[in-house]
Amino acid sequence: MLFDWFTVGAQALNFLILVWLMKRFLYKPILDAIDAREKRIASALADAALKQATAQKEQGEFQAKNAAFDRQHSEMLAKVKDEIATERQRLLEEARQAADALSVKRQDALASELQSLHQDIARRSRDEVFAVAHKVLADLAGTTLEARMAEVFVRRLRTLDEEARARLAQALHASSSPVRVRSAFELPPAQRAALQQALNETLAADTQVCFETTPALISGIELTANGWKLDWNIAEVLASLEQHVDGLLEKPSEPQPEPAAATAAETTA
Repeated sequence: MLFDWFTVGAQALNFLILVWLMKRFLYKPILDAIDAREKRIASALADAALKQATAQKEQGEFQAKNAAFDRQHSEMLAKVKDEIATERQRLLEEARQAADALSVKRQDALASELQSLHQDIARRSRDEVFAVAHKVLADLAGTTLEARMAEVFVRRLRTLDEEARARLAQALHASSSPVRVRSAFELPPAQRAALQQALNETLAADTQVCFETTPALISGIELTANGWKLDWNIAEVLASLEQHVDGLLEKPSEPQPEPAAATAAETTA
């Protein structure tokens, strides 16, 4: 069988042309499209991975911020609670101090009022005692309270024992100052002369005497000489009276006894 080499060559050339055409116009666009699609897919995957990483990062940051916010909220809440507790304690302490101060002021006011009342009662009691003593002595003895006090003091001075006289003489000898006689009232000349004479007789010598009036003695007479003292007044009597009055004021009032109930049962005949 004879081969037609021209036909074979033409067919081979046609086949090569067809392969080139298919590669040029069919396979290459398809491959290029596949490559482009693969690139788009790879780019999309990379972009998705990047977005996922960014989202995870943002989620982590959000969680961290949320945790920090919760921590700050808890710290601020605890701080506010502490401040509220501290302020409450401060207000309670201020209220307690104010109540204590008010109680102290009220107690001081009551004590001052009670002291003023005691002093007023003592003063009035002293005035009443003096008035009664003056009236009684004037009515019964025809003398005054001051004159009677001077007589009592002179009698006490005349009846000093030997030891007291020695101490008085020693006190006068150790000092050049005169004997001071102080009284709550001004001594009349007769009482001054009686005191001077009693002192001279007690010391067996002329003695210089300086008379002074001191209302603080509370109706009394006091003789001093270089630290030695002889006195007589009614301060102790008034102090006892004042203590008795204070006791009556401080003593709570006792409840009055209720009337005895009538006997329910009586003896029958």
